[in-house]
Amino acid sequence: MSRHYDVEAVRKEFPAAERITYLDSGFQTPLARPVRAAIDRFLNEGLETAGPKSVWLDRVEQTRLRVARLLGASADEIAFTKNTSESMNIAANALPLRAGDKVLMIHGDHPNNAYAFLNLQRKGVTVAFVPMTDVVNADSLRPYIDASTKAISMSQVTFHAGHRFDVESIGALCAEKNLYFVVDVMQAIGVVPIDAKAMRATFIGSGSHKGLLVPQGLGLLYWDKSRVELEPSYLAAASLAEVPADLIARPDRLEAAPSARRFELGNFNLPAIHALGASLDMIEALGIENIQNHCFDLGDHLISRLDALDVRLVGPRDRQHRAPHIYVIALPAAEWLGHFEENGVRVSPERDGIRVSFGMFNTFADVDRLIEIIQRRGVKPSSRAA
Repeated sequence: MSRHYDVEAVRKEFPAAERITYLDSGFQTPLARPVRAAIDRFLNEGLETAGPKSVWLDRVEQTRLRVARLLGASADEIAFTKNTSESMNIAANALPLRAGDKVLMIHGDHPNNAYAFLNLQRKGVTVAFVPMTDVVNADSLRPYIDASTKAISMSQVTFHAGHRFDVESIGALCAEKNLYFVVDVMQAIGVVPIDAKAMRATFIGSGSHKGLLVPQGLGLLYWDKSRVELEPSYLAAASLAEVPADLIARPDRLEAAPSARRFELGNFNLPAIHALGASLDMIEALGIENIQNHCFDLGDHLISRLDALDVRLVGPRDRQHRAPHIYVIALPAAEWLGHFEENGVRVSPERDGIRVSFGMFNTFADVDRLIEIIQRRGVKPSSRAA
């Protein structure tokens, strides 16, 4: 039973969680009934009326406003993209980086964050990697900044061991040193509170198929609108300040939109945006802080049960430095993944073991079921715990 909301009521909205022990929301969250209903509504409207286009586009803008509220931003700072990777590539290519400039990143962070900037090496941009430790903050990065450093890019929460980096202190460091700051919040959004302004981010990128509960194919991009010098490396009618009414291209009217729409190419993923509207209803009803605290409680219970088995947790243990919902158990994936699958437990293999990732619907019973399956293979409570 959660101390923060009626988790049993929430759980009923996720049929997959009733059929298997689903501990893999860091990969993709199961479909929720309200999210499916929103997609069905869109499909039925298309089937029956060939699509009320103006209504659909109005819903896009309503959802954009709600995404902005989730991030502590304004609606004109939010663009819709395809996924996190596209968002990070848009950001990397919008920064005015030239040969000799340096970007700092965290070693071992998500590869698609790195590739967006490593691709700029063809322009002479250098990417330097800072060691990943359980605690990463401004002091971790300060020694690596020199006159050539122009940007820092990193995740707020790591996918492989649930590190939660101190992005607020790093954002303050970027402001102090006049650096651009690009943050991937894919593993944080929907579970961890995000404040784009407190973070002092230039860009924030994310997908929506984890904490935001939406099927794959929709991404988000926050752009600090005070950074008017940042423009897309591509151009379409949708990204212009003034879209020609007759849709005839005019070489003398190429000014980018003053909003984050400058980074959009048009033709939205409308089913996914409808789904996102429904998922935001669920998240807002529960409250991000409550979802975060519920997941922290689940994590505390997991750590306690693992300690009793003398099974090691990979990554940080302290709430201050760990994500509330991502935990890696030091059990070799090659040896253990099949055992979990055979026993109806859904987890992910990771670099250093088995990743357990919670969603808003998980319960203490799910954790206990996981521990039971570990014990079933012969792992017994240690004498220290007895």
